[in-house]
Amino acid sequence: MQTAPCLARPLLDQLADRWAPVILVVLGDGAARFNALKRAVVGVSQKVLGETLRHLERTGLIERRVLATRPIAVEYSLTQLGAALLPIVQALRAFGIAHHDAIAAAQERYDCAALSKSTLRLKTASGL
Repeated sequence: MQTAPCLARPLLDQLADRWAPVILVVLGDGAARFNALKRAVVGVSQKVLGETLRHLERTGLIERRVLATRPIAVEYSLTQLGAALLPIVQALRAFGIAHHDAIAAAQERYDCAALSKSTLRLKTASGL
């Protein structure tokens, strides 16, 4: 039997994806066609967008609907499960925005400390 953290792993892996939370937030505003999503999710390639949409559909967070138009079009929307998850994703987004400066400062401190350690190791190894 799997433990609770193991049961949550597939969803956590999905949310750790670079583009999945962004797509969920965009679809929180309503259904969207593939090209509209591509325009809204700046920087995502067509290939990665397609893969991410398939993963989100497989997880049950979004649904894909083929529209009876000419040419045939596809639109994506949140499922009930996706809509239930949306407030959590939006809260994570709000946290990231609210604490952006503190996170950036922590990353810079870490990177400077790591660079100093690396430089010290190089000096020690070269006998300086």
